[in-house]
Amino acid sequence: MVSKLAKVVWIAVGATSLAACGGGSSGMASNGGPTGGTPQNAVVSVLLSDASSEDWATIGVKVLSIALVPQGGGANVNVYNAPATPPMVNLAQLDQLGELLGNATIPAGTYTGAVITLSANPGDVVLTAAADPQSGFAGTPGATIPADQIEIQHVVGTSPNATVATNLSFDTPLTVNANQNNQLDLEFDLANPAFIVQHVVAGTGSTLWAVNFSGPIRRHPLRDARRLVLREMYGDVTAVATDFGSLTIDREFPTEPAANPETAVPTTDALNILADATNGTIFYDVDAKTHTVIKDFSSLASLVGKQLRITARYQQDGTLVAVRIWASSQFNNVWLSPEGHVLHVDPNTDVVTVQNEDGKGVPVVVDANTQFFFRQPWNPAADGTPIATGTSFLANGDLVRGFKVHVNLVDPLATPLVAQSIDIETAVYAGAISAPGSSGFTYTRQFATSTDDYTFTIPYVSSNTANGSDASGNPISGFKWWNFAYPTLLDSGANAIGDFVAATGGSVDFGGTVGALSARGASYAVWNDPANPNGWAAPAAVLTPSRLPLGAVATGLSNGQFTMTVSGGATAATIDVGTSAGAATLVYQVDRSGGVVTVSPVDVTTAAGLTTLGNALTAGTKVRVYGIPQADGTLKAYVLNYFTGTEPTN
Repeated sequence: MVSKLAKVVWIAVGATSLAACGGGSSGMASNGGPTGGTPQNAVVSVLLSDASSEDWATIGVKVLSIALVPQGGGANVNVYNAPATPPMVNLAQLDQLGELLGNATIPAGTYTGAVITLSANPGDVVLTAAADPQSGFAGTPGATIPADQIEIQHVVGTSPNATVATNLSFDTPLTVNANQNNQLDLEFDLANPAFIVQHVVAGTGSTLWAVNFSGPIRRHPLRDARRLVLREMYGDVTAVATDFGSLTIDREFPTEPAANPETAVPTTDALNILADATNGTIFYDVDAKTHTVIKDFSSLASLVGKQLRITARYQQDGTLVAVRIWASSQFNNVWLSPEGHVLHVDPNTDVVTVQNEDGKGVPVVVDANTQFFFRQPWNPAADGTPIATGTSFLANGDLVRGFKVHVNLVDPLATPLVAQSIDIETAVYAGAISAPGSSGFTYTRQFATSTDDYTFTIPYVSSNTANGSDASGNPISGFKWWNFAYPTLLDSGANAIGDFVAATGGSVDFGGTVGALSARGASYAVWNDPANPNGWAAPAAVLTPSRLPLGAVATGLSNGQFTMTVSGGATAATIDVGTSAGAATLVYQVDRSGGVVTVSPVDVTTAAGLTTLGNALTAGTKVRVYGIPQADGTLKAYVLNYFTGTEPTN
């Protein structure tokens, strides 16, 4: 089982100054590659991103290489190669964030896909359960899954050289231009039900976890780099520019799983970081426990050799500007601040509990001096200005479970820990949708720990608020929404709110203790929109699949539909299976035989695949379905898992 979807989520690979390298006046061939003359080169930033997961504190992977597939043929072009000691990237920390891995200089041209290669030896995928996962999660809260219970699918080779490669076809080609800011953003969709499949055998407690990289990785077109929220990055300062306007770091990554004290995994990827000469960069000297605002590095020539943690943003030209910098002589000192999703907020004691990468909840006291920042890199002045100070932010309910934050501590060795500042990296409200209207709607969210439940009515952003662009590059203003299964079918403009109200009115009723399942969604809120000054508003909503309890087929597949019952339900409901290319249900056979779990995709856009599914969905077959309730009372399946071999328990 994977967590409920929070949104399209990202993990980023790289980006720094994107000035074009090389040049020439050659034309371009019809396949997008260079023709005669001197080939033009371009710099591309490689970004990884992901969707959030409430069940996992760590989903650690080692990306070995990423290569682009040229349009029209030719050898693949590498854009990322891991260092000799590949860093482990924690996907669970990249909820709506980009992890910067590096930049590559490659031939300008058009690319239609990518090949992502990951290390697949025992221990190369690390799964650590969240401190407070959802009900029904089979892992022990806060514990790391033993490596012999993790089965990576489609492995090639043997240890210590085992790998798994995913061939990804882009929905639309990636055009890499010289003299332009280029990014490649690859998403690991943690919310995809086929990414991590738990299989528990009834009566034995024997649990295996199948990790499947084929399907849950996709490209996310990044139309405006300024709106990408980068995860805080680490580095070792190698130089300060003679004009004091920038510094250079060699990129570093924290050791995963975390060590004590934490150590850095070094790389040779150099990044150039600019000071914010207009708004100022907040500089924290962790060793001296001081902070100041700087507009250049003239007073900080001694930074060479220091360890940094940097909050940065992109500018339009692709350069990186520091919003906040923490510096110390020891890597552990800049790392030792909890980063993760908010687990609990107690306004009575002014304590916020943040889940760290070890799956543990870290309680932090908010006092009268604690500053709250909200990451909004597209608005440089606001990005570096606190949105609130003190405990009233908690009392007003403006911080809830599920927000992604990074806490900076007054003293990381003190007891109790006191927050000097809290960076809100993403502010997500999610859950069952009710009362949609012309001005807003309500989210109702329930957690395993009931004191974390909330009901929150959120307004739409103002119709005049700039809100990105559509697939054609046309600017959007006002609220927009889409169905998670079809992210390219964006609904925006004058009819978006009315369409959203109509789309969220359906439900599927299983009766019994399950009852009716209504539409669900998630919104990554923005602060201080004209529609809600000094409060949160929804620029967008993503309709997310409801996860049904483990069920069984009641009547088989006929005309694209079957019926099923679920554990705790009293009646059967109808499930629609899409078979059209581009809108088909993702179908997987999950087989457990001989103590091994295998996840195999079934392509229902083909006659053979549809026949395979029809033969499998006989009465009594165990199934797990994720889908969107429809106005007619059916459920449109986004993912359908059917089980063969040893059956799982719920």
